[in-house]
Amino acid sequence: MAKGGWQEFSRSESLQRPESGNGGAASAPTPRAQQRVRVQRTKAGKGGKLVTAITGLEAPEAELKGLLKQLKAAAGTGGTLKAGVIELQGDQVAAALAALEQAGFRPKQAGG
Repeated sequence: MAKGGWQEFSRSESLQRPESGNGGAASAPTPRAQQRVRVQRTKAGKGGKLVTAITGLEAPEAELKGLLKQLKAAAGTGGTLKAGVIELQGDQVAAALAALEQAGFRPKQAGG
């Protein structure tokens, strides 16, 4: 047999087994009160426009979309969900902190 001819663990199916085996642990997310949720205002990459970024939320995308809807209503502004980060238009830190606390999270203000 040639060197490297038999590759049991290099196939994509065998690499995915441990992740699916951990499905039980992944289905129990961190409780809302224990998540490290950060709220900060930023301009980076937004053409000089101010946005409020909310990071550290550990929830399924459907739940994040529902939370985004609540935050947009509380702040009275637009927003989006990008790669697990909620972005609200404008400086909405105070409104976001209040709405997240009401939803059961323990958010902290990050940055200046």
